[in-house]
Amino acid sequence: MNIISVSILAVFVSFVSLYLKKYLPEYAYALNIITVIIIILMILNKILPIAEKLKSLITYSKISNEYFFCVIKSIGICFISQFASNCCSDAGEKNLALQVEFVGKVSVLVISMPLFEKIMQTAIGIIGAK
Repeated sequence: MNIISVSILAVFVSFVSLYLKKYLPEYAYALNIITVIIIILMILNKILPIAEKLKSLITYSKISNEYFFCVIKSIGICFISQFASNCCSDAGEKNLALQVEFVGKVSVLVISMPLFEKIMQTAIGIIGAK
């Protein structure tokens, strides 16, 4: 997977989708979603080694796995909520898209609360406040 093949695929599907929108708009929308899923699957081959490298760096630095999983979960939530939001926007459901983005942001906040608590405890410990 490289940017050229992804770009060519995206441009080709865009032209086909424009043509289909005139006659079969539901198929054009489905084609777009399928193409995005294909591109995501193409990217997964590049992302998995990066995740493994990050995990080895975390292990080497002796940082808790909790931080690593918090970051990975947050990134996953961001990607999934953005994808769902874009799909809703493409379907003309702007309000639904905004709600999906809001839920994604709240989910990241909920996942990061234990990490935030540990940072606050560390800061309080350094300051010496009780």
